[in-house]
Amino acid sequence: MDNRIVITGIGIVSPIGIGKDIFWDNCLSGVSGVGKISYFDTAQYRTKIAAIIKDFKADDFLEKKVIRKTDRFAHFALAASKLALKDSKLNIDNNLSTRLGIYLGTGLGGMFFYEKQILLVMKSGMDHAHPFSIPMIMPNGASNNIAILLNAKGPNLTVCTACSSSAHSIGLAYDAIRRGRAEIVIAGGAEAPVVEYTFAGFDAMRVMSANNAKPNEASRPFDKRRDGFVMGEGSAMLILESLKSAKARKANIYAEIIGYSATSGAYHFVAPQPDGLDIVRAMDICIREANVDPQSIDYINAHGTSTVANDKVETLAIKKVFKKYANRIPISSTKSMLGHTLGAAGAFEIAVSALSIYTGKIHPTINYETMDAECDLDYVPNKYRDVKVNIALSNSFAFGNNNACIMLRRY
Repeated sequence: MDNRIVITGIGIVSPIGIGKDIFWDNCLSGVSGVGKISYFDTAQYRTKIAAIIKDFKADDFLEKKVIRKTDRFAHFALAASKLALKDSKLNIDNNLSTRLGIYLGTGLGGMFFYEKQILLVMKSGMDHAHPFSIPMIMPNGASNNIAILLNAKGPNLTVCTACSSSAHSIGLAYDAIRRGRAEIVIAGGAEAPVVEYTFAGFDAMRVMSANNAKPNEASRPFDKRRDGFVMGEGSAMLILESLKSAKARKANIYAEIIGYSATSGAYHFVAPQPDGLDIVRAMDICIREANVDPQSIDYINAHGTSTVANDKVETLAIKKVFKKYANRIPISSTKSMLGHTLGAAGAFEIAVSALSIYTGKIHPTINYETMDAECDLDYVPNKYRDVKVNIALSNSFAFGNNNACIMLRRY
């Protein structure tokens, strides 16, 4: 590949830490960000827990006029983008402006504001509608505000494919740089879904954990006693750039992206395909594009939602792709700590994969206690592991069988 793409900055706003360093320390320590929901009444719901960011202050990152005109998910995205830029030591000048793109994934967009606005208008009348209602609820509200804030005049794209949204945004950013459409892209995802209407919808589907008595143990991917995912919120944004650009400015390089795949199972709007063949195809295509031997892959960051069906099917698919080698690959689920951040999940997990390569450490899958006969691989249970990771695969799957895989390599 002539135009190689590398990750040179990581910005994190998460339930277990704001900023890359504290986030990664807490990942390695197995800290759970899950707790009881306190800002709306959960009495009528089966699930009463979520992974909420408690220490985020938008005015630490943004001017008040920007805060007033943007939704919570955009606050997260803007803050994470600023943190990523600071981490990358990237200086945006007029020369770079037209070659700088923004690619962001979100599953829901501005639901935090949307619900409050709907309730206000229904109660008090249409004349109480906020003049910025539409820009605040639009899924592309975050990417547009990032572009305005940073004077980024390159491609500006928002991806919405449910839980694989931000993985696709990073994959498409990778493609854009390879094709010369941009030189540097700020790519990732953001979500702020823990609002009552959205929560009620997922609760009605019975896909969330009801382990309300022990919230920090509720997200337990691949464990036999798993009973659903835990909803989470936050943003992870990465700086992607051509290797030529990174070398010219002597940037720190976390990892190189070497493969991306996108497939659809065309099977069901919610349920995974039971034989896992759509996931198999996604991993196979990514492996072929990366031009690596499957047995050279040192780590898989799993989609690992903690739902009965998804974890079982992902395990089956990994076995079909890697065959006997599947038992030797360390696999972990970031969602065991962050919960499921929906459209932002893939970006968090790609960031984690890059940090695993960069630091030589793999974070654990916490709360893994009881083996499931159908989930019997090495999920790095409960304690981080020192491993030299040269090549890592990150899996992201979504409602509608929208699948994305990203392959990373040590630079």
